[in-house]
Amino acid sequence: MSEALLSVEGLSVDFRSGGLGRRSFRAVDDASFHIDRGETLGLVGESGSGKSTIGRAILGLAPVSEGSIRFRGQDITHLSRAQRRKSAGGIQVVFQDPYSSLNPSMTIGEILAEPLVARGDRRTGAMEKISTLLRQVGLPADARSRYPRQFSGGQRQRIAIARALALEPELIVCDEPVSALDLTTQAIVLDLFIDIQRRTGVSYLFVSHDLAVIRHISHRVAVMRRGELVEVGDGDQVTSRPEHPYAQRLLLASPVSDPAEQEQRRAERHRLLAEQRSVDSPVSASAVQSPGVRP
Repeated sequence: MSEALLSVEGLSVDFRSGGLGRRSFRAVDDASFHIDRGETLGLVGESGSGKSTIGRAILGLAPVSEGSIRFRGQDITHLSRAQRRKSAGGIQVVFQDPYSSLNPSMTIGEILAEPLVARGDRRTGAMEKISTLLRQVGLPADARSRYPRQFSGGQRQRIAIARALALEPELIVCDEPVSALDLTTQAIVLDLFIDIQRRTGVSYLFVSHDLAVIRHISHRVAVMRRGELVEVGDGDQVTSRPEHPYAQRLLLASPVSDPAEQEQRRAERHRLLAEQRSVDSPVSASAVQSPGVRP
């Protein structure tokens, strides 16, 4: 087997809180996974589960306390900022909010040219590249002379994707890139991600709290709970027949159109939640099932 494009082994991330106590909080604990070339790994979990922290650690934006991150066989766990800049083209990012991720004082052309100029490209070559990038994400060439405020949320996220593609990366960390969009626009942007991957072979770490989104785009899926990876496997299997109780609860939390089935799913989710609470806190297990206490 060829070496994985990205390999994460035993990754742990600690943050220190303020104040006199200076206690540390473990946001990610002993996470291990890999991403192959041309593959999408979906990382799913509730808010605060640590999924975005993993993406930030890969980007060098969160401190790694333990473990290693290898990209193209090179250990990038503790690279300096200067070293990161030299290898920045290999890994790029698309952030959650298309409104704040683009500089409002710059034209789209200037935004897309910035990484190319920083790399040392000539202006003529950069302009040709920008036109290609805009075509790739389905925007007209004249978009480069306009400002972010002149575009809708979905169009802004297309621009953010074009910026991520500018340096022809092998891996893009996608941190909740469609959560701020309406459902119709979400579907369009997700299909754009898939089409770009087919054409370029780029890999994605796709972070989302939405299991339906993860199911749509991922080859494999990793489920996070309280900083730990509790299940990693084939996308279809994890999103339809998960083994871990927490992953099962995530699946049951996804809405369905049939009211009777929705009621059954809600009851089953509450049962699994009560069981998990009894495991996490045996003392309070009776309180979970007491009358008047809502699970």
